[in-house]
Amino acid sequence: MSIRFAAARRAMSVLTGPGGQVRPVGRAANDNAASTRDVLLRDALKHFAQHGLRAAQVARDNALEAHRLGDAAESAHWLEICRALDRRMATATAARINPAR
Repeated sequence: MSIRFAAARRAMSVLTGPGGQVRPVGRAANDNAASTRDVLLRDALKHFAQHGLRAAQVARDNALEAHRLGDAAESAHWLEICRALDRRMATATAARINPAR
């Protein structure tokens, strides 16, 4: 079996287009900036690692407890973690917390 080595491209390499035109190609921009969704997903995965299959129920209970204590931001945070793990449960819990919606 033969092995073929293909070296990585340099930072500024060139591509040949139609008709032999040469155009420089730079590195791709980093489009992996952390978004709020990425942070939420990380938190949900950590929560799942701690609680296993009960993670959605624990997140729901935390959202209800935060709502009972009047902490709307914390309640919304736990509700979003619950939504990442179990959408139906989160929808039912949101309806229970905010019946006017």
